[in-house]
Amino acid sequence: MSYKMKSLIATALLSWTVAGNAAEPIKIGVSGPFTGGSAPMGVSMRDGVKLAVSEINAKGGVLGRQFQVVERDDEAKNERGVQVAQELINKEKVVATLGFINTGVALAAQRFYQEAQIPVINNVATGSVITKQFAAPEHKDNYIFRTSANDTIQSAMIVDEAITKHKFTKVAILADSTNYGQLGREDLEKALATKGIKPVAIEKYNIKDVDMTAQLLKAKQGGAQVVLTYGIGPELAQIANGMEKLNWKVPMIGSWPLSMGNFLDNAGKNGDGTLMPQTFIQDPNTPKRKSFIEGYQKAYKVDRMPSAVSAAQGYDSVYLLAAAIKQAGTTDGPKVREALENLNEKVEGVVATYNKPFSHDDHEAIKPGMPVIGEVKNARVVLAK
Repeated sequence: MSYKMKSLIATALLSWTVAGNAAEPIKIGVSGPFTGGSAPMGVSMRDGVKLAVSEINAKGGVLGRQFQVVERDDEAKNERGVQVAQELINKEKVVATLGFINTGVALAAQRFYQEAQIPVINNVATGSVITKQFAAPEHKDNYIFRTSANDTIQSAMIVDEAITKHKFTKVAILADSTNYGQLGREDLEKALATKGIKPVAIEKYNIKDVDMTAQLLKAKQGGAQVVLTYGIGPELAQIANGMEKLNWKVPMIGSWPLSMGNFLDNAGKNGDGTLMPQTFIQDPNTPKRKSFIEGYQKAYKVDRMPSAVSAAQGYDSVYLLAAAIKQAGTTDGPKVREALENLNEKVEGVVATYNKPFSHDDHEAIKPGMPVIGEVKNARVVLAK
């Protein structure tokens, strides 16, 4: 074979390799509970992510490459979340991961992304400590971001609703025994203390508990005028239904999972009037939200999203990541983190239009004043009057 022919073949092979590499998909991890009591949040988040990915890919992807979603069910278990994180990082070689629904799973698993210098955007988990786990000055750079309303924001809203707006002075707190429930309870107690209020009862329950009689009786005997909650859908429904059984009905005001489908359906009419902070309500009140809601309904053959908040925050997290990769011009972890911390362009999402949502020292996209109060009416969540 002549030198010229060898040279032509080598050039062709090199061009083919470069073209092949250029077309390689950008792998992003999606980690959440797709089974069990937390599934409405996990499935909605995952489906919101996939909807955004399909839109971006249809327009040519990012950097001329398509996004590829690598999803894993962490089952809302800390140890499984750790396995999933290691698998996504080491085997799948993801450039970022979106997800974490449960605060405990996030705190156990996100350290692997920090060590690998791979950004992770918590798009549902709300424990206040999540984005501070690797904050300055102890850590030079923090790879943990968030697009959900942290519990410091939510607890202040819950307390403001109960104490300032409704003038209740006797409150009970019912919180589940997970990291999420107990960290949220602490935030509630701190927020109540700023108003000079000490709860008349603070009660704990476990995931899968089906009888809240003992906890509710203590709240009732303490003279509670309102029950503040920190938990997820199935058990929250048991609280609402338990009040009905005791023929003791006081308002329920709690954290955002009071909007989960398995609360709305399992509580039925007993859930009516329940109030909670929401970053997103399934209401087509802007063109972007209308398009998102209709796209979700069409893609997943549902009317009411199982968890509209999770779907919206998942959707927005993809657009923020895409903007950062585009700005960085690479999928290199440190450069994507730097871009997230200094996004030049506004990013239109369904929760908000984000204008520099993150900085080096603030990795919270949702700021105080952005969430609204939602109210349950006929197994739907509407904007509270």
